[in-house]
Amino acid sequence: MKTVSLGASRPSTVNFRMPTRDNLVPIRVDIEVDGQRYRDAFTWNPRDPDSEIISFAKRTAKDLKLPANFVPQMLQSIQGQLAEFRSYEGQEMQIKEKIVPLKIDLRVNNTVIRDQFLWDIGNLDSDPEEFARTLCDDLNITDPEVGPAIAVSIREQLYEIASQSVSVMREKQLSKKGRRAPEFSSNSKAVNNAVDLFKYFGSKGSVIRKRKEWYLYEPVVDVIANEENGKEEPNNSSRPKKRAEEEKVASLQSL
Repeated sequence: MKTVSLGASRPSTVNFRMPTRDNLVPIRVDIEVDGQRYRDAFTWNPRDPDSEIISFAKRTAKDLKLPANFVPQMLQSIQGQLAEFRSYEGQEMQIKEKIVPLKIDLRVNNTVIRDQFLWDIGNLDSDPEEFARTLCDDLNITDPEVGPAIAVSIREQLYEIASQSVSVMREKQLSKKGRRAPEFSSNSKAVNNAVDLFKYFGSKGSVIRKRKEWYLYEPVVDVIANEENGKEEPNNSSRPKKRAEEEKVASLQSL
């Protein structure tokens, strides 16, 4: 168990960056051309040259046998998201010792996972991919695509929090210059529900669940059955087998 010390922490001002070990950008692509749709989510190093994006788009279109007109659409989407990220670079953001609630609600292939937990955004050594791998191991999730999807979802929420921190600093600077700054409001539940952290955790203490609140944060994992007659129903592992068999017999008797 980690030893913690009480006391209010002082916010520190740093240049914009992702509150993670690396500075990767979460990218989400959703393109539809001529009735064909390509959706994907991944991370990207903002320092990579544009030539890497072009190679990635061409290789993806070739591997998935997509029409050539998908390539410029992918380029535009990825470059636009990277340009937005780069627009924050050099700007000041305020990082407090603060924990924020993050939520996961994903369906990947036949796996549905829902979870919520607290994340220390003051820890710049956190690793969403490592957390996702550990979570999948703990929940016995074997689909290799679930872990990366969880990590991207976490990064997207952390990116939103970091970009909103830049907006807060801009408004504070305007206020100091005697201008009236617009009121800051965020639709992000992660930002609005943020809880100030008055404890100093170790360098790896990023994810925190209070023991007395464990029942609130229990992960839920469902496995979706194969489509039957166009309808999908989750297989609830918590449903008693005997009860399910009784219902099946009752259903047959009613025919």
